[in-house]
Amino acid sequence: MSLEVGCLSFRQPYAGLVLNGLKTIETRWRPLLSEMRHCTLAVHIAQKDWEGDEWKEILTHTLGMTRSQIDDLLQSGERFGRGVVAGLVDVGETWFCPENLPDEEVQELERAACLRGLAGKHLTRLSNPRWLAQPLYGRGHKDVWTVHIPVQFLPSSVPLRQENDKT
Repeated sequence: MSLEVGCLSFRQPYAGLVLNGLKTIETRWRPLLSEMRHCTLAVHIAQKDWEGDEWKEILTHTLGMTRSQIDDLLQSGERFGRGVVAGLVDVGETWFCPENLPDEEVQELERAACLRGLAGKHLTRLSNPRWLAQPLYGRGHKDVWTVHIPVQFLPSSVPLRQENDKT
């Protein structure tokens, strides 16, 4: 038995930040996740790292995390390695981020996205992150693709927001 869900590849450290609940907004140049609202999305950890370190500044200066806390967080995000489907997250609303938001709102969105420069991007709320019981090895793809996750890999404590379970 397996669960069929959409999957999206995230570069590190963002995959770990999503699955550890710090990154609650995903940003894309187009509304990639808008059709997945109210569904569960599998999180694939890409082989490559994110180019840029604005996430470090947000964790350190905005969220006030210590170097030790950041190191622990990064280590947690690498628990299954790379090139794996590592967890699940629920997809919420997607909206376009305009250029003229008040500074306070921009800062709140940047904190939730762990990224600066959100104007002109499509933002999607992510919630209810959970790690799989074990990783599912597989190659990443561009955009959203479908994966079949064996039920024994699924976390046991959280229900899935998906109607098309495959048995």
